[in-house]
Amino acid sequence: MTVLLAMGAAAQAGAVAAQSTSGSLRSAASQSVDLFARDRSVAVRDRPHPEYEAFGLRLGAFTAYPKLDVGTEYNDNIYAVASGEVSDTILRLKPEISITSGWSRNAISAYARGAFSRYSDYDSEDTDDYGFGASGRLDVTRAANLLAGADFAHLAEPRTSSSAPASTVSPIEYDMASAYLAGSQTRGRVRFSARGDVRSFTYEDGRTIGGAVVEQGDRDRTISSVTGRTDVALSPATALFVQATGNSRDYDVASTPLNPARDSSGYEVLAGANFEVGALARGEVAAGYIQQEFDSPAFGDVSGLGARASIEYFPTQLTTLTTTVSRTVEDAAIVGAGGYLSSSIGLQADHELLRNVILGGQLTYAEDDYEGIDRTDERLSASLRATYLVNRRLGVSLAASSFKQTSSGTNEGVDFKVNRLMLSLVGQF
Repeated sequence: MTVLLAMGAAAQAGAVAAQSTSGSLRSAASQSVDLFARDRSVAVRDRPHPEYEAFGLRLGAFTAYPKLDVGTEYNDNIYAVASGEVSDTILRLKPEISITSGWSRNAISAYARGAFSRYSDYDSEDTDDYGFGASGRLDVTRAANLLAGADFAHLAEPRTSSSAPASTVSPIEYDMASAYLAGSQTRGRVRFSARGDVRSFTYEDGRTIGGAVVEQGDRDRTISSVTGRTDVALSPATALFVQATGNSRDYDVASTPLNPARDSSGYEVLAGANFEVGALARGEVAAGYIQQEFDSPAFGDVSGLGARASIEYFPTQLTTLTTTVSRTVEDAAIVGAGGYLSSSIGLQADHELLRNVILGGQLTYAEDDYEGIDRTDERLSASLRATYLVNRRLGVSLAASSFKQTSSGTNEGVDFKVNRLMLSLVGQF
């Protein structure tokens, strides 16, 4: 939920974005088929608020939605260290503009956004993030469509990331580019869908306080994946599905005996159900097997149980409770490890206290089990937030969060805790 509860741009552009990035590969066209519709209830974060939504700027058949988020943050451990914590106050500016089409069929959307952080005392932590992208949907028929999109972002790696080197004087910066092509078709009780993705990561070298280079070139990589899925509707409220994904992770650096590359290939096979229980609950659960095999014998293969789930519960029309579960294989950036199994479970509550006052809270537990070295990282994060929608053009948000990491094993990482308090003001047109 954005500060203005997905008003304006998010209310309209979010529809295309969600369709293009959905793990289940669904789209607006296929959602119109009753056997696969899961729309009896509307989550608090998705609830329309016409009286508080931005009008936008009309540009012929398109509408532009400019937005500016100005916020301040207090962070009690900006370097995410175990001892000698340093606190600072941070000014954050987040300009954004999104453009969406207003056609009855087909859709196009584009965006550009930035996130600029300025630290009061430790300006070496200042960051300038930005990104832009576009996506579109072609409605071939009522039951078939094609989706495509591309994005580019220049980002700074958070100090809390397990992959971030602790010795650099400034956060590591990197570029991420991605593109995808997807499609789906429904025939009676069966829906077929497929998606192809390509993502590339290019990291900039860091430097220590003494000026020594901390090389990051061995992390540059391209990840390609192809997913196919078949859903079979048992009733208008229940469908079973099988989904298979194959991937290839190719690193730019050449592999050598002293510095082996983490090139690998893998797959994930899941089976599950998509369901809706009246207006009370809806969701999707799946389980299966995942495996990632590395080209270099220096790294052990990673395999095990794969799982994904997302369940929304609606005790009342003004309250939404969401549970998420995932288990995936991720790339490691630690000497001796090629990858790790990442398992997480999250609980989220959203409540519409008043028409223009939204409360929310989230609790997430995650565990990373590294293959090839003796190390396990556990992370616990919690957050509370309140959003006040003043009018169509203005909103205020207050949030507090806590992030704690505990690492164990002979190759253990850093134990630390970070607390943050954030206040932001959002203007939109």
